[in-house]
Amino acid sequence: MAAKRSKKPAEVAPKEASADLAPVVGRNLRRLRTERGLSLEKLAQASGVSRAMLGQVELGQSAPTINVLWKIARAVDVPFSALISTTQQSPVKVLREKDAKRLLSHDGSFSSRALFPYDEPRRVEFYELVLAPKGLESAEAHAPGTVENLVVSKGQLELVVGGDTYSLGAGDAILFEADKAHTYRNTGTSETRLYLVMTYAEQVG
Repeated sequence: MAAKRSKKPAEVAPKEASADLAPVVGRNLRRLRTERGLSLEKLAQASGVSRAMLGQVELGQSAPTINVLWKIARAVDVPFSALISTTQQSPVKVLREKDAKRLLSHDGSFSSRALFPYDEPRRVEFYELVLAPKGLESAEAHAPGTVENLVVSKGQLELVVGGDTYSLGAGDAILFEADKAHTYRNTGTSETRLYLVMTYAEQVG
């Protein structure tokens, strides 16, 4: 009788996800949650992420997926970079590709690399995204006023935003309001590489 294959929880990234970010995310999450007076139970209810997973993230024991980090950032009302910030400042920062820390989807078919230093949260963020052949990543709606500007540098992309589908090839770009659920899909047989500029709404007051 064949052994049953275990199903990887959708909240957890593969083992090859960067372990260096796990303690950083844990410290930032614990600080942000404490500042807002949220218990793990309340944060779980607000984010849709299980209490067990949130506890593991705070302890630096698990590397959450990209989508889970977005849910947490939305729930505590901070930019995505607030969760990966290392608060290191320098007038010039070279980001070597070999030293890149990549966040992964639960099946490893989608990866995100921040192309800005993890010094402090910012209103504009820059990412390199990679989708494996036939890879799919579904993103939750971001905070109102969030705008995504994507350009495809390699491969094919099918982007679904609020029920509308857009097909993009190498060199094509798109700008859209990201306060609704959206999906990135690689429709080709080779890797798709994208560059994303994420702009958050100005905070009032």
